[in-house]
Amino acid sequence: MKRAIRFGTDGWRAIVADEFTVENVRIVAQAIARYTIEMGQQEQPILVGHDTRFLGRRFAEEVVSVLTANQIRTYLVNEAAPTPAVAFGVKHFAASGAIMITASHNPPEYNGMKYIPHYAGPATPVITKRLEEWISVIQETGEVKTISLAEAKADKRLQVIVLRPHYESHLRRLVQMDALRSSSLEVVVDAMHGAGMGYVTGLLTEAGVKNVGIRETPDAAFGGDLPEPNDKHLSLLKTEVVSRGASLGLANDGDADRFGAVDRYGQYISPNGVLVLLTYHLVKNRKLTGKIVRTVATTHLLDRMAESYGLELVETPVGFKYIGEHMLKGDVLIGGEESGGASILGHIPEKDGVLINLLLAEMCAVEGKGIDQILRDVYDHFGELFHTRLDIRLPEKDEWIREMVSSPPRQVGPFAVKAINRMDGIKLLLDEGNWVLIRPSGTEPLVRIYCEATSMVALEKLKESIRDWFLEVNV
Repeated sequence: MKRAIRFGTDGWRAIVADEFTVENVRIVAQAIARYTIEMGQQEQPILVGHDTRFLGRRFAEEVVSVLTANQIRTYLVNEAAPTPAVAFGVKHFAASGAIMITASHNPPEYNGMKYIPHYAGPATPVITKRLEEWISVIQETGEVKTISLAEAKADKRLQVIVLRPHYESHLRRLVQMDALRSSSLEVVVDAMHGAGMGYVTGLLTEAGVKNVGIRETPDAAFGGDLPEPNDKHLSLLKTEVVSRGASLGLANDGDADRFGAVDRYGQYISPNGVLVLLTYHLVKNRKLTGKIVRTVATTHLLDRMAESYGLELVETPVGFKYIGEHMLKGDVLIGGEESGGASILGHIPEKDGVLINLLLAEMCAVEGKGIDQILRDVYDHFGELFHTRLDIRLPEKDEWIREMVSSPPRQVGPFAVKAINRMDGIKLLLDEGNWVLIRPSGTEPLVRIYCEATSMVALEKLKESIRDWFLEVNV
């Protein structure tokens, strides 16, 4: 019996040669073709892109084979490309959507498929549910159409396109290149062997910013590391920034939709920190306004800033697709999530690590300060909050979560529960502005617990209390 193919928060991902096979890729591509025809969009082209992962080009060509066999014109990107570039291409080429072969920041043995609809953002739950229904039908019938690439080209249903110059032109309109040109910045950029290699370094060089790129060669094994630009996996970037006396370090994940940042001392700046920095910059220096949209797991310092600036703060479930829905409605200044994804006013409703990195460099150039100094300015004005995430392995996570939801605690450590938010998991809003969010992992036997507190002492008390919850289940 075939295993069900499910879309997570951002597409379908699986281990290559286990579930992620040529056969399954064809099935998903056929489902997208059927959905496209069902929606009456078969006259518009579909873009197909891939990142630097193992067999990425081959899987992309298999997708092309299926789409063109279904009489759908297909634009195949000529080289490995960032997910946000492919998403931008949907709008630029007036396509009905795009299929991106990527597993983003997952381990090297994974690959995946992401469907990007006509609005150039993550597929909504309604769309992914329909795709899963078509997948189930196709798995039962086995009806998958394919033709050779030579036949597709001969029938003019396949066109190889160059996407990069169009995407970079769009970024130039969003980033203040003149501010970068007049700066004395020195930047280290870590592409983590992913599809973003050359994008940030190229535009910084064009603007006359002194920079150096590291891990800018394609490597399907990502140098034996995880292509996730967080504190744990940016050791090389930290070392390079300090040894070179650089102003800051910037990084992207495997498909460059996520960002990472390091200050001049080699200290990692969390995504929560980056989001408050960019909000500060866009309002103070760009004089922009609009809604601030964050997920339920993201820092409440954005709430303080929104109140101070007189802007609306919108909270969403976890997943950039929910932020993207608000961006589609317009008037969103910045939308972001604590996992390292963000987009801004005037851009597509998709997270973009390349753009965010360039904006961080722009901010430092405009302010004439290091990223650490600007963050201190923000904290001095709005106060500082302290956050962490605990991933606790719990085989019976679903039962535990059900009990927690039905009988939530009235106290977490010394802090009383003032209110409960059930938007996504269970969020306990505590005394003094502290909070705890509890969510089950969708793919692993884990419970993810996000905490934010007004002091390090309070944060430690929260963590201690949370660990006590799991002693009785021998965790």
